Amino acid sequence: MSKEPQEWLRQSDYDIDTAELMFKGGRYFYAIFMCHLSVEKALKGLYLKELKEIPPKTHNLIFLIEKIKVELPENLYDFIFTLNRVSVPARYPDNLDRMLKDYDKSKTADMLKKCRELLKWLRAKS
Repeated sequence: MSKEPQEWLRQSDYDIDTAELMFKGGRYFYAIFMCHLSVEKALKGLYLKELKEIPPKTHNLIFLIEKIKVELPENLYDFIFTLNRVSVPARYPDNLDRMLKDYDKSKTADMLKKCRELLKWLRAKS
């Protein structure tokens, strides 16, 4: 694991770009998975910066927010809560057809937009 907050942010940028590529290729739930990964890495960079310790090996975004004690605007916190909830089915889908139906182009485009907004906000804190 990186010991530099900027490296976490660099990887977060790479992952959100990958999310965009997945979206453009019609791989919508993978785009959402990459959104989660991007936010996770941004939070881990902030964790390292704020707490001066290596972040824990967790995928739980709410846990990271609470440990960092960052005060998010309500709409961004709500988005993190949603992204955190959908990450498990995106990571380990039990039914591909349902995942394809649940994460269509419109819903995924909205999540990508919100993810970019959240990452911009987190970057301002870094």
